[in-house]
Amino acid sequence: MAMHYQGFEVEIFEKVHEFLRLGDSLGLGENALRLLKRWGLHDKLIALGNKSEFMQIRHWKTGQIMAQQPAMDMAGYIGHRGDYHRAFLDRVEELGVKIHMGCTVVSYGENEPSLTLANGEVHKADVIIAADGIKSLARELVLGFEDKPKSSGYACYRAYFKGAHLKEDPLCREFVDKECINIWIGPDVHLVQNTLRDGEEFNWILTHKDTEDITESWFQPGNMDDVRETIRDLDPRIAAAVRKTEECLDWKICYRDPIPSWVSKSHKIVLLGDSCHPHLPTSAQGASQATESAAVLALCLKFAGEGNVPLATRVYEKLRFDRVRKCQRNGEDVRDRWHGALKKLHAGDTINPEDVMMRNRWLYPFDAEADAIQRWKETAALVEEELEKGQITPLFTVSSAIAV
Repeated sequence: MAMHYQGFEVEIFEKVHEFLRLGDSLGLGENALRLLKRWGLHDKLIALGNKSEFMQIRHWKTGQIMAQQPAMDMAGYIGHRGDYHRAFLDRVEELGVKIHMGCTVVSYGENEPSLTLANGEVHKADVIIAADGIKSLARELVLGFEDKPKSSGYACYRAYFKGAHLKEDPLCREFVDKECINIWIGPDVHLVQNTLRDGEEFNWILTHKDTEDITESWFQPGNMDDVRETIRDLDPRIAAAVRKTEECLDWKICYRDPIPSWVSKSHKIVLLGDSCHPHLPTSAQGASQATESAAVLALCLKFAGEGNVPLATRVYEKLRFDRVRKCQRNGEDVRDRWHGALKKLHAGDTINPEDVMMRNRWLYPFDAEADAIQRWKETAALVEEELEKGQITPLFTVSSAIAV
């Protein structure tokens, strides 16, 4: 959508053969919705999201409210990612953008940008944008070596189901009477509950310590016996809803170390989203930051002009790196504060509501397009000099990288 609105012809190559309504909750913050409104996809998304005004952060065992915040301070509008995905796809199709399904990319060509599919087809373009997720193939091309995802030390059990059968249980009925968001925080564990469509759909995500190695597929069916063991001392009200869950997924929370460049050596293959800046779930900003990156890259390509892709891609990564890195660290901070709060209480310390609140509000006033317009001239001058010298300054030095 961003590329289309800046006047570019776009083609999408997608690995799966069919898009299904998969997954569970996804949040879109005001910073992303501001851009999506310009691309004709604001009101439809708002209609899909949770209408709860507030979210409650609760004590793991007692359920006592430790803090209450406007829901917009969490992840903005939270809805089912499958519904949001469908809305994005519908809008892309309305704009006439071609989507080629069932196309697995097996390699990339550098100097004359191209991608090769598993069936042997080769497709060329002026620039290739690899929004190919945390398992990104293109990331290895950019880095020049294999770089597998790493375990964050945590995993999450995730479940999404109809809320009807919870309404018969007096213990957990309150969580499906209306749309609501609650978060229970405990030592090295937290549970997020999200109710949609006036109680028709119910979602919980339980994040817990995990020491297992990442397998080839890091999400698989969860063991409900393990879930029940993890919640043995959880607030009985929400624990009742979890125990009624028939099945869940066990999802390893992976991360990638920051990388010194998001752009290949030819400057014509560029990473976007989880392939270069994956976020922990506690950041509640992964999708929103990817939306911002798309907006900035599209503007850079427009400003650089035809035939000057290297200038565009190198300005793009410089404009985006510091903001997404701060946002990634924000997610780490939230997780650590939640998981340490009850430990402090047990040690005799007092906990103020501010100690457990999410701190995302600073992210929302930002206009990624306006920022790119304001900083383009100065950053472009710097990049032109670097390109002329053949010396691109890395996005960071190794000593400044902080692991999760």
